[in-house]
Amino acid sequence: MKQPQELRSHQWYGTDGLRSFSHRARTRQLGYLPEEHLGKPVIAILNTWSDINPCHVHLRERAQAVKRGVWQAGGFPLEFPVSTLSETYQKPTPMLYRNLLAMETEELLRSYPVDGAVLMGGCDKSTPALLMGAASVDLPTVFVPAGPMLPGHWRNVTLGSGTDMWKYWDDKRAGLIGDCEMGELESGLARSPGHCMTMGTASTLTAAAEVLGVTVPGASSIPAVDSGHDRMAAASGLRIVELVWQDLKLSRILTHEAYEDAVATVLALGGSTNAVIHLIAMAGRSGVKLTLDDFDRIARTVPVLANLRPGGRYLMEDFHFAGGLPGFLSRLKDRLHLDRPTVAHDTLREQIAGALVHNDDVIRTPGNPLAEEGGVAVLRGNLCPDGAVIKHIAAERHLLKHTGPAVVFDDYRTMQRTINDPELGITEDSVLVLRNAGPLGGPGMPEYGMLPIPDHLLKRGVRDMVRISDARMSGTSYGACVLHIAPESYVGGPLALVRDGDLITLDVEARTLRLEVDDAEIERRRADWQAPPPRYGRGYGALYQEQITQADTGCDFRFLARQGEVPEPYAG
Repeated sequence: MKQPQELRSHQWYGTDGLRSFSHRARTRQLGYLPEEHLGKPVIAILNTWSDINPCHVHLRERAQAVKRGVWQAGGFPLEFPVSTLSETYQKPTPMLYRNLLAMETEELLRSYPVDGAVLMGGCDKSTPALLMGAASVDLPTVFVPAGPMLPGHWRNVTLGSGTDMWKYWDDKRAGLIGDCEMGELESGLARSPGHCMTMGTASTLTAAAEVLGVTVPGASSIPAVDSGHDRMAAASGLRIVELVWQDLKLSRILTHEAYEDAVATVLALGGSTNAVIHLIAMAGRSGVKLTLDDFDRIARTVPVLANLRPGGRYLMEDFHFAGGLPGFLSRLKDRLHLDRPTVAHDTLREQIAGALVHNDDVIRTPGNPLAEEGGVAVLRGNLCPDGAVIKHIAAERHLLKHTGPAVVFDDYRTMQRTINDPELGITEDSVLVLRNAGPLGGPGMPEYGMLPIPDHLLKRGVRDMVRISDARMSGTSYGACVLHIAPESYVGGPLALVRDGDLITLDVEARTLRLEVDDAEIERRRADWQAPPPRYGRGYGALYQEQITQADTGCDFRFLARQGEVPEPYAG
């Protein structure tokens, strides 16, 4: 156990020099008595609360519960406001700013008198950003998930945010419902604070945080407005103080085995394709090499056990009361590394001991899975030499082996403007291709990958088509959408060479995506290709385009992803 003089904050507060005198005086200026903080672990609470982030709008109150726990355990809590990444509002995409929040997290924790950290987030990019930054600093850390919102309701229908938005928007375009129904849906889709209550990216990444071992048990599925969420936040505050005294750093939690378990869990949940990019980036910050091949290897060994939208039927509140992640992991434990530590227990085995499942349709048994293999497949081929992904559990089965002619869109705005143009000759057998939507081309790799189906096909009852892009797609979405094609078209990847009418073959079982054009013709087209001009001339965007890596390696910044020593600041 650490002694008070061994605390990191001691060098700010506990020495006899001028600087420590100044720090103690300024802490009195903040209104604190010396006995409230001297010799106690200083806990940074990094809060992504914002008035414009509906997923996090309750975190201002939850931070008070964290502080309550820290005070009770004998620590000294300090709340730090950090960037909020709102999937709902931030354009062109919060993915452009994930690494900015990671940088902010790292540098705040490194430069202030902090002994441990509580990270508060949940909306898609906030979870990986906070954990990437914290992993780079390597202090004792606990993550507090924002929690899912309540289920939506419309008339006698239970709604899932995102998933049912896409569904009913297509119904409107098909002429099946009108403006009155859409007005009612608009009022019933999102009923409370919290992130999407489907197994979208937010629920996927907070579940990954829990199985990685950086939350208290069961934290990831507690509804945001449930009183249990307040209690979880207080328990996290209590626990972080204990972790500081134990000197249990994040590097002892975020091991290779932990990341493998996170991959297995994400796949068995039928989770978001976005988790592929984020977990690769998170693992890299932890000094762990995680690749697309690891995802595909593990996907072939785990069944999908969570019957959750968009691939299944239920929502996160159902999952929580069916047993939450502890119950879920109890049915996946023969595929997990059970003897590794978590922030709450000496081993994951201890953490899930006694966990029960209360609804076998929400959380299936291995003998009755929703699907025999994990819900995401990794594709290779001459269109994606560095890989691509598809969430095949959320696609229509007949499209998982398909050959069709390409209809190519050079950018998202053009696609929006022309998708219903009859001159394009789009049929249900066409393969819709969107390029210049990747990490550099987007910019920021927006969630454009769920390309809309033309109105005339929707009116005929077509609800899925093969669509391919170097973009991402919302974890709440569905369909035969091939995503994350690497290298992206903007840097001259093969997607840049596709022309209207080219045949493209998707074969999910064979894990292939091919452009049916001979190699000589592909090389002729490559010779004619010209690189587009840079999108940014200055500012953060210029840094982004200089440093961003491709999707298959996690879209981190090169100078942040590389290994290297960073000195501790001198506080004297």
